Amino acid sequence: MEPPNNAVPAETDGGATTDLQPHPPPENIYMNLSHDGRYIKHNFSGNIFEVTAKYKPLIRLLGRGGGGIVCSGINSETNEKVAIKKIACRDQITAKRTLREIKLLRHLEHENIVGIKDIVLPPQRDAFEDVYIAYELMDTDLEKLIKSNQELTKYHHQFYMYQLLRGLKYIHSANVLHRDLTPGNILLNANSELKICDFGLARVASDAMTQYVGTKWYRAPELLLSSSAYTSAIDVWSVGCIFLEMMTRTPLFPGRDRSDQLRSILEFLGSPTEDDTGSLNESGKQCLKMLPWFDRQSFFVKFPDVPFLAVLLLEKMLKFDPRKRISVEDALADPYFKTMHNINNEPVCTKLFDFDLEEHPLTVEQIKELIYHEALAFNPEPATVEKDQ
Repeated sequence: MEPPNNAVPAETDGGATTDLQPHPPPENIYMNLSHDGRYIKHNFSGNIFEVTAKYKPLIRLLGRGGGGIVCSGINSETNEKVAIKKIACRDQITAKRTLREIKLLRHLEHENIVGIKDIVLPPQRDAFEDVYIAYELMDTDLEKLIKSNQELTKYHHQFYMYQLLRGLKYIHSANVLHRDLTPGNILLNANSELKICDFGLARVASDAMTQYVGTKWYRAPELLLSSSAYTSAIDVWSVGCIFLEMMTRTPLFPGRDRSDQLRSILEFLGSPTEDDTGSLNESGKQCLKMLPWFDRQSFFVKFPDVPFLAVLLLEKMLKFDPRKRISVEDALADPYFKTMHNINNEPVCTKLFDFDLEEHPLTVEQIKELIYHEALAFNPEPATVEKDQ
């Protein structure tokens, strides 16, 4: 993947930093050794990070993401710059999401998907609550970039969207739905490299799915109408919303609540025909009948500054009926990406992902034991880990 020739450094806006050379920690970071010096406890103005001593220095807090607090640092053994996320696994839901993301990211190896570099081995096998995961460090995310004053050219729009679809093609080919694609879950580097992150809500595609999905503004209409038989088309809808927001710097459907979200979609796309509602259950159909009729608005009239080919692609992504929505593969082959599309450089996952926590009810402690085993894959010599008391 070659970045655009006119790529410009991304503004971090207080996010990740590109200045990660070793230097004394800032005054508001306090450190002390723990567990016989094998771990270091860092205090970022009241936010505690306790990681193995190889992570020094930890530079700064980056913020929150995917249910955890994130800081940047350096693995002193490899000199790799990493983003370390601390996740408090004190309840079953958080523990399951953490394990699911670990399993998924270890399965999905693709240059447009963020990679796990390490899982910090807890100092005590059966007495830990916090999980620390080290990821590839990126400079910023698309949400920060959209909100910044940095100029984005038409070529940036095209290159970012191509990479996003390229990564999503790989995810879908593994029989996985992301279910929470938002600008904040799309990481960027200064050279315009893009990586998808935050897989805690991802699921294996199946006929019956849970209804808790994603951030409201990017949620497909079938989800707003409580459909549990949704498909990979939900991710395509999210991509369409993100695509237009990137070009206009304004969210497309910023609904106040579920009802307002659905209404804003219909005010733009128009009320669906009977054929368009064929995939909905009776409850969803009845919900639509209670709403007034809306006429369809023209993409070209509403967004006159968006390029013609981009509008044509958006119309294919933002179909009310998920059965009529364009697939990721067809989107990559769309004329909008004519200068970038190369099917031989758009790999698929050769092995389906089949780990489903929903089929195996586990306690929090059982899930944490599985997370510990995942950490062993990155730290194969746990000889110095404290023995069970």
